[in-house]
Amino acid sequence: MSHFDGKVALVTGGSSGMGAATAALLAKGGARVFCAQRSASAHDDILADLSDPTVPEQVIGEVEKCANKLDILVNCAGLMREGTVEESPLEDWHTQLQVNLTAPFLMTRYAMPMLRKSRGAIVNVGSIEGLGNNPRHPAYGASKAGLHGLTRAVAVDHGPDGVRCNAVAPGWIDTPLNEDFIASMGDPQKFRAEIGSIHPIRRTGAPEEVAKLICWLASDEASFVTGQIWTIDGGRMAQLSLP
Repeated sequence: MSHFDGKVALVTGGSSGMGAATAALLAKGGARVFCAQRSASAHDDILADLSDPTVPEQVIGEVEKCANKLDILVNCAGLMREGTVEESPLEDWHTQLQVNLTAPFLMTRYAMPMLRKSRGAIVNVGSIEGLGNNPRHPAYGASKAGLHGLTRAVAVDHGPDGVRCNAVAPGWIDTPLNEDFIASMGDPQKFRAEIGSIHPIRRTGAPEEVAKLICWLASDEASFVTGQIWTIDGGRMAQLSLP
């Protein structure tokens, strides 16, 4: 694979899960990869707490200082806290919207001058919860729906600049967060079988499967693709529940 030779990529949330898989695939394809998150990754790290609205400008500034260009921005960092609208503290609402929606907005804003020069690509990691909702996820669902809307807006506004912007909407993916959740169940093996059964292909997804779609959207092979939300969920959203 050499789709990304000479390219510079920035992946937020690149230390684990879908972000780590994406960063690894971009690097394998020849890109220089920067990862921005609170913990270390296997690539050029920019330690960053994206719940702080001043941080995105600092992250982009660091990439510009180190590489003087940016071709690919992947907004993957995310946060989910449970609770109905009655149960959720206002702080939880603000934090989830900051990390899941405002941080990608600010990353895009500050990256745009470099992306305009490179005629680059943005891929946002949304969720099927931007299309439907699981119980007790009001802030998470709202933030992901907002991210899908932001994706379309950026595509429309900056398509004339040569910048493409798409999003992926993953379903249940075997990230460390979801694996910990399964392990906390009384019967993890039974729960895994049950969660697999809600997918037509009868299993959950792997981070690498999402990473392949992200990297295709970021590549020149997708040069006429922009403003789209790509659902990757093993058919879960297509399958109706039994009557």
